[in-house]
Amino acid sequence: MPDLPATETEAAAELETLAAQIAYHNARYHTDDAPEISDAEYDALVRRNAAIEAAFPGAVRSDSPSRTVGAAPAGHLAKVAHAKAMMSLDNAFADEEVEEFVARVRRFLKLADDAPVALTAEPKIDGLSCSLRYEDGRLVQALTRGDGQVGEDVTANVRTISDIPQTLFPREGGGPDWAPAFAGEHERGSIPAIFEVRGEVYMAKDDFAALNARLLAEAEETGKEARQFANPRNAAAGSLRQKDASVTASRTLRFLAHGWGEASVVSGETQTDVVDTLRGWGFPIADGFARVEGTEAALDVYRRIEAARADLPFDIDGVVYKVDRLDWQARLGQVAKAPRWAIAHKFPAERAQTLLERIDIQVGRTGAMTPVARLSPVTVGGVVVTNATLHNADEIERLGVRPGDRVLVQRAGDVIPQIVENLTPDAEREAYVFPHTCPECGSAAEREEGEVVYRCTGGLICPAQRVERLIHFASRHAFDIGGLGQTLIEAFFRDGLIESPADIFRLTEEQLAARKKDGRVWAAKVIAAIEQKRTIPLDRFLFSLGIRHLGEITARDLARRYVSARALGSVLRHAVFLRGRIEPVIGEPERKFVLRRDKLLVGAIETAGIGPEVASALVGFCAEPHNRRVVFDLLREVKPEDVVHETRESPVTGQILVFTGSLETLSRDEAKAQAESLGARVAASVSSKTGLVIAGPGAGSKLKKATELGIRVITEAEWAEIVANS
Repeated sequence: MPDLPATETEAAAELETLAAQIAYHNARYHTDDAPEISDAEYDALVRRNAAIEAAFPGAVRSDSPSRTVGAAPAGHLAKVAHAKAMMSLDNAFADEEVEEFVARVRRFLKLADDAPVALTAEPKIDGLSCSLRYEDGRLVQALTRGDGQVGEDVTANVRTISDIPQTLFPREGGGPDWAPAFAGEHERGSIPAIFEVRGEVYMAKDDFAALNARLLAEAEETGKEARQFANPRNAAAGSLRQKDASVTASRTLRFLAHGWGEASVVSGETQTDVVDTLRGWGFPIADGFARVEGTEAALDVYRRIEAARADLPFDIDGVVYKVDRLDWQARLGQVAKAPRWAIAHKFPAERAQTLLERIDIQVGRTGAMTPVARLSPVTVGGVVVTNATLHNADEIERLGVRPGDRVLVQRAGDVIPQIVENLTPDAEREAYVFPHTCPECGSAAEREEGEVVYRCTGGLICPAQRVERLIHFASRHAFDIGGLGQTLIEAFFRDGLIESPADIFRLTEEQLAARKKDGRVWAAKVIAAIEQKRTIPLDRFLFSLGIRHLGEITARDLARRYVSARALGSVLRHAVFLRGRIEPVIGEPERKFVLRRDKLLVGAIETAGIGPEVASALVGFCAEPHNRRVVFDLLREVKPEDVVHETRESPVTGQILVFTGSLETLSRDEAKAQAESLGARVAASVSSKTGLVIAGPGAGSKLKKATELGIRVITEAEWAEIVANS
């Protein structure tokens, strides 16, 4: 891995680039089922992001890939919210990282260093995550993971998969003794009222080869161009997400269960108990599933599975470890995108050699100029690779790559590639010179001191940036305007039909119909899709503006904090006014210092959970007259919807809590997780807004201040009682 950035400014710049790249490749993989690169580079990007965040915690972005799951669901299937979020998994790539995972579990649970930790280990199937909802034992709904919060309804297609039971009932010889299968008043062998089974839909290697052969034969018969799938995972995803369930039925899909989501009753006391119950209901479980005691035993399973990988009937890209005890899983909880009680141990990268044909520069909506390697097609681990990102000018210099070089490409985890070595560094070729002008508009390309990214200085005069902002505005994560994709937006911009977001809402059927022969029906559909978006959730509206550093998570935090565009606008207007008063009399460093400490801005930063970098970007965006005109023009056409809070009732819902002193039965992370699960927010300091202080032994200044302010103070035991009764 390249050396880490030297300063926080450099770290912030690289994290911005990484966030954009990872989001793009997430969408290509999860939403489009058409990855451009392979898990090699994808995992390398994620690890690079994690390493920089660990070294520079102050530079962590609110839209960090470490806080997101998958990508938004595609548009042609109905979107349904998961009753319980489908989380992703953190990754480990070395034995030491697995050992650290177990050590973290012990620390979080306050266990002794040598306390036994039982784990389950199972192959990580390279398929499409799916959640199957059973009510009173009958399959009623099947959803893909989507972005973890909202998935696609694939119920009709899932019903064609023979591995998946349509009804639940105990099978003979399956599962453990049924007596302890369910707690409460359920009788022996009974089925819970609600149970979501989660697992992977996949295509076996032999079935994948047969499908591609069939598609090739059909193409030869009809004289059409053959469309073949790149790998079994893409074949499974494309087959499951068909509009016509009969197409799914014609392709052999399989299913392996590995967990569960919402459940009215959960069987047993361990992960192993529940997996045995699933097996007893007739769900296939991976043959390699095992319960082990400790890290060494888990690593032995990993090595056995890795050795047998080539002979398995399906593709895998690692081994998943889970803490076996369910009560420990509940205590460990989760972070933004992943449970603390599970981790995926990925297999080493696969590698191949190829030719670097050229280096292209892509310009993003913030002006960031990203170099992309165009490669002679090469198969790495069963996937044809043609592109790889080179990140930035420093990475090109580090590798010493030039068009015409032979390069070594690797895939880690079986999806995304990266260039790891120049195999012909001594060949007589001129060094690659990173362009100092934008390839789209000719404006100067500049790199601020301490940054690694070159940016086009053309701003909105740069057609690439303007078009990218419009594409972003209409994208799935923003306004999600169906039928208005990249190709159409580029054409409309080129022909002068749209220049700003508001122009999209002023398009007419006549303008569109004239662009296609018999285009009336198509034009009506596009206009109808646009009209449906004249009202939009506030967080999507904020994200759609393309403000630098303002990602989906931050936009959601701001929307939840301020509820309405009017309330947020009043804070920003005050901040812009303050900036105008300060700027003429003091320099840039002092201006930023004062801005960050302005009471209203600090309130926004702390309450909404965003940092000064995002706050500064928001103020800077609003201070630019052109941006204000664009937003005001847009608000004439659309209406952001106020946020309606859904709160979980508890005695501390909506309160700000402070934990102080030594906690004897909880770690700080566990205490914070408990508070957030009850609808409260944890702050680091006591103020007049604090609603409750939980004080342990050794509490000092915070306890004193709480007493002075008359704030209620309770013990850790009293807090445990609140948690238990909520």
